[in-house]
Amino acid sequence: MTTSLSGRKVLVFGLAKSGVAALRLLLAKGAQVTALDARSREALGDVATELESRGVTLVSGATPPGLLERQDLVVVSPGVPLALPELQAARAAGVPVWGEVELAACFLTVTPLLGITGTNGKSTTTALTGELYARAGLRTFVGGNLGRPLAEAALSPGDWDALVVELSSFQLEGIHALRPHGAALLNLTPDHLDRYANHQEYGEAKARIFRNQHGTDFAVVNADDADVMRLAQAARVPVYGFSLTGTPVVPAPKLAGLAVAEPGGFRLDALGERYTLTNRALRGAHNAQNAMAATLLARLGGVPSAAAQAGLDSYPGLPHRLESVRVLEGVEWVNDSKATNVDSVLVALRAFAGDLWLVAGGKGKGAPYQPMVDAGLGKVKGVLTIGQDADVIARAYAGAAPVHACGTLDAAVARARELSRPGDTVLLSPACASYDQFKNFEDRGDVFKRLVKAL
Repeated sequence: MTTSLSGRKVLVFGLAKSGVAALRLLLAKGAQVTALDARSREALGDVATELESRGVTLVSGATPPGLLERQDLVVVSPGVPLALPELQAARAAGVPVWGEVELAACFLTVTPLLGITGTNGKSTTTALTGELYARAGLRTFVGGNLGRPLAEAALSPGDWDALVVELSSFQLEGIHALRPHGAALLNLTPDHLDRYANHQEYGEAKARIFRNQHGTDFAVVNADDADVMRLAQAARVPVYGFSLTGTPVVPAPKLAGLAVAEPGGFRLDALGERYTLTNRALRGAHNAQNAMAATLLARLGGVPSAAAQAGLDSYPGLPHRLESVRVLEGVEWVNDSKATNVDSVLVALRAFAGDLWLVAGGKGKGAPYQPMVDAGLGKVKGVLTIGQDADVIARAYAGAAPVHACGTLDAAVARARELSRPGDTVLLSPACASYDQFKNFEDRGDVFKRLVKAL
């Protein structure tokens, strides 16, 4: 898909990472660019300086009346709701309103383009799919909602043999012609209900990933998720499922093939192939689902089976998500700092058989901790608490597991070193935000890794 924007008036609404990448692409294509952001020029800092030095008209604060209606095109960042009155007015005036990924796709003819969406697991599946393609020797761009905006790929389209793109519901709202060769919908649970009227509307945004597929394209879906299977019925291309049980839920589209989890790995029935999962970065049932989805995307997209297995074996995992830091004297230390809520901790607990020392706490979010207490029964040998919610977590675990009040992460690591024995796992999975003691969850995870590596 290609277009010409030379000399056209284009406004970019929202100057987060995707918006800035869109601006740089538009400038490279010769557009007359206006940038709009609710933040002040001072708050935008270096971004404002760069844009103004390149001839961009910068508008900060409130949107001037009629500004959007005078454009040839409006490009929105994912964080900008398309329901805003000024965007509705632009559309009513006949001005196209695109998302950043739609803009990028206009300048990309690379095949395959793989799109991955869902409520959970998008980033892992996207990164893993990229690893499988890279193992096949293909120059693979991995990005979208994960890491690098797709507009960066469009600045140098000749550099890529394959594009693997995480797509959020917000990004999918802004597509019109974007066509993934392979599209995956991993799961659907209630989320972003501050932006969507209800769960159905949220699901419909996700299902837009299938809307432009045709011909030799294909879809990959979670055959154990009833909401996903209902949405997949609208797909006009062959649909392949993945399942932990081997029994797809109904109602369901007719499946062209099924990937099914087995002890130690999974099989692809449609291709008569089996794959092993021994990589610590892919432990747990949720990662078996991610691995099946990624392998279907890779194999159906032309990646040889040997490269797919090699990628499953070599995938390093994403930082701060069940990240294995080291094994010291028979004890594994795992960084799951991104688990900033109870639901994320439940995923982590399900990934281990037992003998866990759980490091938890931080700035709580008000959710009850009882579900993670219940999920850890028989698995958690002890809890080491840190941060503001330490006492709340201690009360929740009273009678369920020994609690060691540590206060700080360095004290928790030192205490875990004393308590743990060969065969145990020390798991940082805080169930809390990090802002009471750290800049963000990445900072918390990095500190944990430094402390562990220094033992």
